[in-house]
Amino acid sequence: MKTLQELKDIKAAKGGQVDIRFNPDTAEEAVKTYVLVCGGTGCQSNHSVEVMDELNKMIDAAGKKDEIQIIQTGCQGLCAKGPIMVVHPGNIFYQEVKPDMVERIFNEHILGGTPVDEYLMVEELPNGEKIHYVDSPFYKDQLRMALRNCGKIDPEDIDEYIARDGYQALAKALLEMTPDDVIKEVVDSGLRGRGGGGFPTGKKWMFASANRGKVQKFVACNADEGDPGAFMDRSILEGDPHSVLEAMAIAGYAIGANQGYIYVRAEYPIAVDRLKIALDQARDYGVLGKNIFGSGFDFDVDLRLGAGAFVCGEETALMTSIEGNRGEPRPRPPFPAVKGLFAQPTVLNNVETYANIPQIILNGASWFNQYGTETSKGTKVFALGGKVNNTGLVEVPMGATLRQVVEEIGGGVPNGKKFKAAQTGGPSGGCIPAKSYDVPIDYESLKAIGSMMGSGGMIVLDEDNCMVDIAKFYLGFTVSESCGKCTPCRIGTKRMLEILEKISAGRGEIEDLDKLDELAHYIQANALCGLGQTAPNPILSTIEHFRDEYEAHIIDKRCPAGVCKALLNYVIDPEKCKGCTKCARNCPVGAISGAVKQPHVIDPAKCIKCGACMENCAFGAISRK
Repeated sequence: MKTLQELKDIKAAKGGQVDIRFNPDTAEEAVKTYVLVCGGTGCQSNHSVEVMDELNKMIDAAGKKDEIQIIQTGCQGLCAKGPIMVVHPGNIFYQEVKPDMVERIFNEHILGGTPVDEYLMVEELPNGEKIHYVDSPFYKDQLRMALRNCGKIDPEDIDEYIARDGYQALAKALLEMTPDDVIKEVVDSGLRGRGGGGFPTGKKWMFASANRGKVQKFVACNADEGDPGAFMDRSILEGDPHSVLEAMAIAGYAIGANQGYIYVRAEYPIAVDRLKIALDQARDYGVLGKNIFGSGFDFDVDLRLGAGAFVCGEETALMTSIEGNRGEPRPRPPFPAVKGLFAQPTVLNNVETYANIPQIILNGASWFNQYGTETSKGTKVFALGGKVNNTGLVEVPMGATLRQVVEEIGGGVPNGKKFKAAQTGGPSGGCIPAKSYDVPIDYESLKAIGSMMGSGGMIVLDEDNCMVDIAKFYLGFTVSESCGKCTPCRIGTKRMLEILEKISAGRGEIEDLDKLDELAHYIQANALCGLGQTAPNPILSTIEHFRDEYEAHIIDKRCPAGVCKALLNYVIDPEKCKGCTKCARNCPVGAISGAVKQPHVIDPAKCIKCGACMENCAFGAISRK
């Protein structure tokens, strides 16, 4: 068990090494070369582990173990360019590093001191200027609070977390503050839940704090991130697991709980492994367990693995699952702060919410709420994906606009296409159209235009996306993931999906739009839990902002984006066709005919609309209409 002074000694000893990765100005003080390799899920799936293996082999062969340190970090953010390798001193970024590139980087740069230019991560700005990626808007325009350590420290080394002020907030709370002081600090910070609903975190803790010492209480963490395209919480757990453990202990002290549970998806094996390592280290150092810092406060955390049910992201269903039962929501009230896990008062926050807590306690509420808007304080992490150049993990102050995130940080829409919409909030959210490109990203603004913050998924859509198809995709996900406990969600969403499928197949009627609207409002008013109540949002927002596309599907029997197969027709332009026969040879059903060196034609009665002809045409003679 470590004392507070011992933790301060670790910080002093380790801090200089870690600071080099945060502050390039200290590079001259480096006595080692530090090579940071992204070890997040995305980069590991792209062979970053093999890159590390190659590096370690070369270090051993060169006898440089004392001079070069390899560090496997969590997600470094720019997933589109992974695996990422960063070399210090110098803060030199390499992109898309493959094992066969390592030898040259090692010999020329790590040993020789000359970066390998063609492997460097470089961005070309709209004016044609090329800049080193560390100076690019992707990193410069972010404000990293929840992600402050991700990609910078070894998540499997508690000393590196301590070097970045780790567990100092817990010590401050236990030794210098009362539980009510802690709650007041969180209330004053304006922190709201980052899991989707945006409920004030401090108020939730306040409600659960009654009767301290008289009843058993629990602290729970929702790490059951299930929205399509969302990986914010997973990345924090993979890159900075101790921040969540420290925050949960602070919450336990605030409300009077001595046991915590992290409910995490079993499909997140790297996150699970790093959480297990972090728990063992925290217990060994005495920052979890009995009599933490000699304060008399006891607190420990257990893991519970979920089987991937989307509904278990809903707080009461999550608690039901922790209790060992089938994950189904319960009616509210009573709310979990009064009667939650095992029928006891429980605080439940998601991973990103907890990741902000240590910094709020350490730096104060006023530091945190200087960022953001009047009603949405701090920052928000987004998993930026879809039709955008820089896909990855970004963190921006609340109030930043969608345009700033997509155009500046995200690098814009690729291939010269136009931005059409952004889908936020996953299956519970909605689509934000181009006319709202400059709307601030905060809880109230997004709700006002028919979307929501959600946990932080942000999928960018361009002119090639069909909004009817997008709505159908998200509703199909909800139908598949519905627990089936309540009729509005179990039956109502299925009926809505059937109408969307009918519209996509060219059999829609204009009255179907009224039916969708009626069903949507019924489900919103009557579903048992928040997931069911918000399930119609993607349909309502797309009908509101893209009604012309629905009408084109229904009235004109065509899909303007050329996505819905039943409404497509493939045609050959006789002036462009060279009669090479390649399209006919690749048609699986023999729907294309024509003589060699003569224009070909497609028989629409035979065509199955697979697109093979268009893919194989070398002359751009085939188009979808």
